[in-house]
Amino acid sequence: MAHIERGTYMPFYSSSGDSVTVEPFFMDKYPVTNADFLAFVKENPEWRKSNVKSIFAEEGYLKHWQGDLNLGPKAEKIRSSPVTNVSWFAARAYAKWKGKRLPTLDEWEYVASANQQKPLASRDKEFVQKILDWYSKPNPDTMPNVGQKKPNYHGVYDMHGLIWEWVQNFNTVFISGASRSDQGELKQFYCAAGSSAATDADKENYAAFLRYSLRGSLEADFSVGNLGFRLAKDIE
Repeated sequence: MAHIERGTYMPFYSSSGDSVTVEPFFMDKYPVTNADFLAFVKENPEWRKSNVKSIFAEEGYLKHWQGDLNLGPKAEKIRSSPVTNVSWFAARAYAKWKGKRLPTLDEWEYVASANQQKPLASRDKEFVQKILDWYSKPNPDTMPNVGQKKPNYHGVYDMHGLIWEWVQNFNTVFISGASRSDQGELKQFYCAAGSSAATDADKENYAAFLRYSLRGSLEADFSVGNLGFRLAKDIE
């Protein structure tokens, strides 16, 4: 795990309009892999494909695996790639099994704000453009292995460019038609026309908006093909 030092960042949406201070914590350097999750379901049969309760995971749960304990014909290729198609409930259960937890939204966003050189790179046009370029690409048939690119300032890999990730409190920001008028900065990005006309200064906000919008559309039992997770831990 990487030791994340105390820091402050400005979230995309803040009801108070204030910056947020993130206290020191540990975060996994890599997302959880298929091999990692396979070890989990071997010891916790209630989280296998055929056993998981529908209240905790929808039908697409681990659909890219061939069976309960079988990664399929691409097993060797995907063992070290991030596990996806896992619900928030399953991610939380895995975290508990490991004696850890999911990172909070603020912890994740703070670490994700770093490029390779500095902890806060949200105004770095090149950095933000790379994030937006990734968001515009279709998902690959097979996810690449974790840790293939260089780590960011904190020593954490794959915060961008590989998968989306669950956070502990993903449902604390709700985005809906009824709430648009109450969301301040969120409002300007709702229409496709508005987002396509975003200025360079808006790009960082738009990248963050996409993440908040995704989280606002999720439910805890969802299993999505490009959505995985990594773990965090308090400093004792």
